[in-house]
Amino acid sequence: MTARVLWGMLLAALLAFALWAAGAGGPAPQGPVGGAAPRQQLPASPPAPFVPSMAGTQPDGRVQATGDNLRIDAELRHLFDYYLSALGETELPAIRAGIEQELSRRLQPAAAAQARRLLGQYLAYKRALSEVADGRRGPGEAAPRAALAAAARGRLLAMQSVRQRYFTPAESAGLFGDSDARDQDAVARLEAMDDKTLTPAQRQERLAEADRRLPPELREEREAPLRVLKLEQQVASARAAGASEDDIYRLRASAIDPQAAGRLAQLDQEQAEWQRRIAAYRAASVNLAGNQAAIQQLRDRLFTPGEQKRLGAYE
Repeated sequence: MTARVLWGMLLAALLAFALWAAGAGGPAPQGPVGGAAPRQQLPASPPAPFVPSMAGTQPDGRVQATGDNLRIDAELRHLFDYYLSALGETELPAIRAGIEQELSRRLQPAAAAQARRLLGQYLAYKRALSEVADGRRGPGEAAPRAALAAAARGRLLAMQSVRQRYFTPAESAGLFGDSDARDQDAVARLEAMDDKTLTPAQRQERLAEADRRLPPELREEREAPLRVLKLEQQVASARAAGASEDDIYRLRASAIDPQAAGRLAQLDQEQAEWQRRIAAYRAASVNLAGNQAAIQQLRDRLFTPGEQKRLGAYE
């Protein structure tokens, strides 16, 4: 995979986050066009991470309620899974207590009680699902490709069957509807690719039908990175033709939105600065003739400890 493709994928991921952030919190505040600048406020101290690996992150899931009625949707599951990813760094009782504390912080008492009940059901479901997976996992080689589609559909049906023991149909639809739609789409595409009775034209029609069945939000999720990659191809062509950074900003802003275009411009600056330091490091290290102590001093001067882990790809 080329560096240009990797860079395009990184830009796609950034834009996906930028669009999500815009939908979550509305448009970012704009700087003053005229008049007095807004008063600056000191930033609040960031909360301590739940476990060390979560430093610099925020709990997932925009949990919502209408009065005392909890909204049961995928956001609640995202919150549960955010904390459950800490397994291995801390024990399950501590994780459950952390989730319950976060629910009490975000929700009114009645809605928080509903969420805690669903948390208990979710943990029981995950334990049962693990037992089912252990029972289905047998010795021997991996399934051949022709059996992958059947195995994938079997796993999906098994998960849905286990859920029936812990959730009502409405709870299952709210918590797992989005993931089921993704899984069903993936299985349908795998079945189309594995069906040897289909002609190439029939296979393409099956895949096109899978596209048409996608819910609008999943279709947007799938198409957004492709649009960004196409936009960045246009940006590369514009730069090759002599476009300025202002021209590039306007091109992106017209295709996406000003906030995302600003974030991509900032990412461009960070990438250019990284490349500048890499070039300086390469030029200076050539003259050090393998002197590892001097090379390490050079690394320490140009890069943070975290950045130094990436240098192997440039040496």
